[in-house]
Amino acid sequence: MPRAATTDELFERYGPAYRWFSTLTVMLGTISAVLTTTSVNVAIPDIMGAFGIGQDRAQWLSTSTLAAMTVGMLLNSWLMQNFGQRNTFNGALVLFIGALLLAGAAPNIEVLIFARILQGAVAGLLQPLAMYTLFRVFPPNQRGAAMGFFGMSVILGPAIGPTLGGVLIDLFNWRFIFFAPIGVSALAILMGSAFLPGREDDGERVRFDGVGFVLLSVAIATALTALSSGQREGWSSDYVLTLFAATATSGVAFIAWSLHVTEPLVDLRVFANARFAAAAAVAVIYGAGIFGSTYLVPLFVQTIQHATPLAAGLLLMPAGLVMGVLMPFGGYMSDRMSPTILIMAGLLFFAISAFWLAAVDANMPFWTIAWCVVISRIGMALIKPALNVTALRALTPEQLSQGSGMINFARQIGGAFGVNLLSVILDRRTFFHSDTITALQTSANSATMELLRQMENLLARAGVPENLQGPGALHFLGDVIHAQAYTMGFRDAFLLVGVVYVLAMIPAWIMARTGAHKTAAFRPN
Repeated sequence: MPRAATTDELFERYGPAYRWFSTLTVMLGTISAVLTTTSVNVAIPDIMGAFGIGQDRAQWLSTSTLAAMTVGMLLNSWLMQNFGQRNTFNGALVLFIGALLLAGAAPNIEVLIFARILQGAVAGLLQPLAMYTLFRVFPPNQRGAAMGFFGMSVILGPAIGPTLGGVLIDLFNWRFIFFAPIGVSALAILMGSAFLPGREDDGERVRFDGVGFVLLSVAIATALTALSSGQREGWSSDYVLTLFAATATSGVAFIAWSLHVTEPLVDLRVFANARFAAAAAVAVIYGAGIFGSTYLVPLFVQTIQHATPLAAGLLLMPAGLVMGVLMPFGGYMSDRMSPTILIMAGLLFFAISAFWLAAVDANMPFWTIAWCVVISRIGMALIKPALNVTALRALTPEQLSQGSGMINFARQIGGAFGVNLLSVILDRRTFFHSDTITALQTSANSATMELLRQMENLLARAGVPENLQGPGALHFLGDVIHAQAYTMGFRDAFLLVGVVYVLAMIPAWIMARTGAHKTAAFRPN
């Protein structure tokens, strides 16, 4: 087999245009991997009905993917060092196509979740690989703009995904949302074979840290399982407490192991850099809010406002398109002004959006909710390029590969726990409000008694037997109480997201106080 070309050789072959060939290649790969991440959100009610499951299990369709993405991001550095960019990129997309086919044919929820885990792992591999590629081919003064264009690939998936998913569900069924990215993935493989370099280091291959990988995977899996099982099993149950104990044990063991071994899966020493550590903290909070709100909005409009999957997808599309347009602008500005100012401004936009959504109800107009989401995505367009550039500029060239994976890892682990925790909060607050409202429905409540009388009269006019009119009216009252409590639960969840974004300004301020570090630089051609 002929030796794969290096980056320098590809520059000699294609000239300066190679920067854009390689950028388009990694953008296509990332779009194909990210496309299904958010498109599934509009299909959750249909999948719940197809497999007869509740929200506590359905949220794993998002949570498992995000968790797998975090682990995939950490495998990226080892895979690229040992197999090169081209083989890592193409191999990941081949696995991704297989996972899409498996998900589309899934006979039960367990198989579907497994396929989602594989899809998430691939998406996790490709995002830091794309960042690494752009830092290799663009000079330091153009990397902010390059990150902006790369951000478009991450954004186009969420922008197109829900709408495409809604169309496919309306025309066919939810299974077809997994077949849509296959063509883009195949094209990306062809372009990767032509425009991505092979392994450029002819030295000894790096040993894989299997122990660290297992410990980290156990820590993440047990933590997420415990959080998702708490409502169903009881937070003080032996099962949930055992899972939390396993999380703590494996987490501490992973930290100790990573600091001890010479070639760890994760080089935790990058967090000794205060600027990078602060950027990672912002990324965690940012990920929790963005993925959590992306999960909640389609769920709200479909379960409370009874919107179709297509309408739920269209609701997110304007925001995605606005973000795609503004992302290059955010990257351009991050090269010319303090990235911290852009990050703080973006967090403020996010907080405004979340606090506005905290007033949501069943009658809130479509475009009001759409504008709330648009405002949050303006914040994302400002934050993402600036945060990536700020974090990676703080590192040395030797730390860049690990750093690109870690900053994405921080955002994705925040997203995984954000979706999980917001799902828990939604359930708990719904139960709380349901109990509170139910306690007020007594014979002394004139409004309640009037509602019951009106419903009994309506049922009588409809020909319902007299002995069923009272129970029918009470059933209707129960539905009204649940809908109101569920809406109030959504409000509390959005309010929490807003508070989280306000708190994220603290590490952003710390990041500004630490001062700029020397920009990590590769030699661009």
